[in-house]
Amino acid sequence: MSDVLIVGGGVIGMMLARELAQTGAEVTLIDRKACAQESSWAGGGIVSPLYPWRYPEAVTQLATWSQSSYVHLSDELLDETGCDPELRQKGMLMVDVDDQEEALAWAKRFHRPLRKVDAGFVYQKEPNLVQGLDEALWMPEVCSIRNPRLGRSLRQSLVNNPKVKLLEQQEVQGFVQDGRRILGVNTKGGVVRGDKVVIAAGAWSAELLKMVGKDIPVKPVHGQMMLFKAKPGVVNRVILKGGRYVIPRSDGRVLVGSTLEHFGFEKKTTGDAARSLYKTALGIIPELDNYAVEHHWSGLRPGSPEGIPYIGGVSGFDNLFVNAGQYRNGLVLAPASIRLLADIMLERETIIPAEPYQLDR
Repeated sequence: MSDVLIVGGGVIGMMLARELAQTGAEVTLIDRKACAQESSWAGGGIVSPLYPWRYPEAVTQLATWSQSSYVHLSDELLDETGCDPELRQKGMLMVDVDDQEEALAWAKRFHRPLRKVDAGFVYQKEPNLVQGLDEALWMPEVCSIRNPRLGRSLRQSLVNNPKVKLLEQQEVQGFVQDGRRILGVNTKGGVVRGDKVVIAAGAWSAELLKMVGKDIPVKPVHGQMMLFKAKPGVVNRVILKGGRYVIPRSDGRVLVGSTLEHFGFEKKTTGDAARSLYKTALGIIPELDNYAVEHHWSGLRPGSPEGIPYIGGVSGFDNLFVNAGQYRNGLVLAPASIRLLADIMLERETIIPAEPYQLDR
């Protein structure tokens, strides 16, 4: 039996397994598919909430702590695994923003580097950006990370760690319960046990909690994205416009996203979304019309009220914990989310106050 059993092998589950193993715990990580193949793979990898001033302070607290940790995490994972998560520290431009004054006030309140810039600055940074812009908002410290490679490097880090056991392609069918304790989970391969149990299964977390009679308002929110096979330099940094974004990769590929749809747990791509995403891409970078669309895919985000995740112990149980509901900001909030839960589980002083993330808030 492991010290900790984590259900869910996305970025949050894997980061938590790595964090706990580094404290000396024996960890088992179980996933219904392969690690990092759901929302962790499907997202864009912007290491900032979109329009961060529009989120509650609870999200800002997690995001602020997390953003500063990604530089060190990326370097550590490259050293440990040889797989580069491709962290790009190029900043983020936001154009056609209606609530600029609110953004500037938020930046002043939370001491975040965000400022208004003129057209000369904008086009010096992004010469291929759609013409006719007079100004933009600029956040120079925002990074992006290539999330499939982040997932790959995290998984390899766990494989390399003798204190971690990975169980993939094993769907949880139920929980083994003894009063206030969860002893383990039932799978087709048998019972998997852990002294402490964590549910970190993204959009599926609420379904798992229902198995033990608990409800949290985490629901799947469908999103579609598109990838252009462009060349390096067509786009250099994250650009937001009209609620959507383009994200460059180091090899020149450019992502555009994303839609917000409610299809339940069904994942699908649609012609309407493809046309809309293509129009979005050209409305930001017209030059992309000269490059082929390489891929169009979809994923399920763990939607939650106001995007505030649920992090902490589950009432009525002595050893059951949850870390879910990061909505559109799973990668952004992951380092702080897992550190906060590790602090709670190990009874350490928490990095930020834990109350805003409690299940019974």
